[in-house]
Amino acid sequence: MAPPKWRGAFTTAFQSFLSGGALLATIINWFGSKMGENGWRFSLGCAGIPAAIMTVGAFFIPDTPSSLIQRGQLQKARQSLNQVRGVDSDTEAELNDLIRHHEAAKAATKQPYKTIIQRKYRPHLVITTAIPTFQQLTGINIVAFYAPVLFRSIGLSVDGSLIGAIILNFINFSSTFVSAYSVDRFGRRLLFLEAGVQMILCQFVLAYIFSAELGTAGTANFSKGSAILVLVLMCIISAGFGWSWGPLTWIVPSEILPLEVRPAGQGICIASNFLMTFILSQAFLSILCKMKYGVFLFYAGWVLIMTVFMGLFMPETKGIRLQEMDKIWQGHWFWYRFVEDPSLNYANMIDGNQNHNQPGHSL
Repeated sequence: MAPPKWRGAFTTAFQSFLSGGALLATIINWFGSKMGENGWRFSLGCAGIPAAIMTVGAFFIPDTPSSLIQRGQLQKARQSLNQVRGVDSDTEAELNDLIRHHEAAKAATKQPYKTIIQRKYRPHLVITTAIPTFQQLTGINIVAFYAPVLFRSIGLSVDGSLIGAIILNFINFSSTFVSAYSVDRFGRRLLFLEAGVQMILCQFVLAYIFSAELGTAGTANFSKGSAILVLVLMCIISAGFGWSWGPLTWIVPSEILPLEVRPAGQGICIASNFLMTFILSQAFLSILCKMKYGVFLFYAGWVLIMTVFMGLFMPETKGIRLQEMDKIWQGHWFWYRFVEDPSLNYANMIDGNQNHNQPGHSL
């Protein structure tokens, strides 16, 4: 429902509230840690508050124009579109585009999971699966789940470790607003690439610090300066994630998926993210005990692979209408061969350049 020029900012709000909830949960846990054996009951009980808000709020969520068109309610779809675009906006062209795409997608939506594995949807499937999987391989699970454990390993107290986790979550929360400001100005690719370099460098430095201070024996010998530097570097990693892989994991798949496979693609996106989250959350402590400081090199290697992948295979989607998103695949150096009728796009562009360079060619 968001206008193309603001779509990134609005979708970033999802990650803002997600990281804001994580920050609030960490603060609640800090208070719960002072309540003795009943602290966990307090923390768990507080989760009922947002659950109640979500249940009540669900009654006030409006239907999207696309959903209304799929159910044959065209007049309500027009009203919904006028409501979100403004009564003075010319929405008929956009409404007609939605109707045409719905008619073209009607046959395919009967079996969306079978449809999405077709060759012409290969770029969408790969990107939609890769981005949420890569998100967890940034090493953010270290910050999300085990930051207090790491802070305890560098000599901080229990209170100090929880306060450090609060600081990390606050940085993550704040950085999503940087993404909301910049994602529709500078594009998605730039944020992916910049944050990748930022996180790689910080993880290499963290590996060096832990190898020098902790060693392979696992005996804590951190100086105060090293402990502060560890916290600062983890904050920089958290900030980079907050304005790139955090919100963009939800923005990009929602943009690139065609209407006919969007429900299946979104399901695959969320499932890929949760599956990798489960695997890493279960394995991280064992990996940390086995690799020690090498765990940062492990994640740095993955971030390097991810950054190269995004640089080569992720097209820019900034400002492109959802109904026109197919054009980005037709002009991409690699994905053009998978989309329908590639002879009409990339190959013709190459032939045109060759004919232009032939002797006697005139404009």
